[in-house]
Amino acid sequence: MKFIHYLENISGVSIYPLTSLLIFFIFFVVLLWFVLKTDKQYLKEIEQIPFDNKKK
Repeated sequence: MKFIHYLENISGVSIYPLTSLLIFFIFFVVLLWFVLKTDKQYLKEIEQIPFDNKKK
C-alpha cells in the first residue's frame, strides 16, 4: 500500500498543501519587502563585514 492511500483516509488533509503554499508565499513577500525597504547604507556596511580586517 502506498503512502498516498494513508493520506486519503485522513479527513481534512487537503488543507496542508494550501497552508504550506501560503506560508511559503508570505515568507518570500516579507523577505522581498525587507530587501526593498532596507537602508542602502546599512547594506553596504553589512557587505563589507567579511573584508574588515580590524580586530575588535
